[in-house]
Amino acid sequence: MILDNPKGGYAFLRGIAPYSAGAVALNGYEIEHARFLAPLPLGEGFRRLLAHFDQIGRPPQALCGMELRSSSPFSFQGFHDFNKGYVEVLDSMGVLLEGNLNPVARTNVAPEMGAPSLPSLYGFSYTRKSDTGAATFLIAGGGELPEGSLDPQDVVRYGETSPEALRVKARFVMSLMTGRLNALGVNWSAVTAANIYTIHPIHSFLADEIIRPMEAAAVHGATWHYSRPPIVGIEYEMDARGCRREVVI
Repeated sequence: MILDNPKGGYAFLRGIAPYSAGAVALNGYEIEHARFLAPLPLGEGFRRLLAHFDQIGRPPQALCGMELRSSSPFSFQGFHDFNKGYVEVLDSMGVLLEGNLNPVARTNVAPEMGAPSLPSLYGFSYTRKSDTGAATFLIAGGGELPEGSLDPQDVVRYGETSPEALRVKARFVMSLMTGRLNALGVNWSAVTAANIYTIHPIHSFLADEIIRPMEAAAVHGATWHYSRPPIVGIEYEMDARGCRREVVI
């Protein structure tokens, strides 16, 4: 379900309580992506984010994407508990919509090396006024779980990490990404960045299951972050975006 967020300048793909599944800029706006040189503890990250918004003249409601980094994957219950506090911060910023609907897409992973000691903010996306005319968008991180589920019983090939099981997981996640792109009214040809999050070998299926299905976006390649998805038992995750402007702050 695509819902408009006029105050933010984007429409979003309804997800679950902690995050939406993706966002696309409305006419007159574009989505810009920003990241820090190093992840900042979440409280400081939110402060820096809001300071950046003040600098460029955008309200908190312009926030449409968050990229978090954790020290290690959560249990399913731990993930639920973390999300509760995270959503409360968004609510305090006035970002949530009527009925506590969360329009902000999110990726949250745990780097295998150099992980922060506390939940941290790595990057974020937001809208700016623009006449670019091109669709700009982002897709939230998604692992081998069906849309809307946080049930370990639904994990594709749960507990398996063989090359064949990982191929099936990757195929499922690519299908998830494609479905979200299509739901936002865009396709792989408009993607400017695709990210993979796993610590498992992907070389055996990278070409067939990821790069070729990216179609024209394959020219940009895919960035492999040597990181674990946010929940124990999920082994492979991806996200994607189509942006004309990216900044490091």
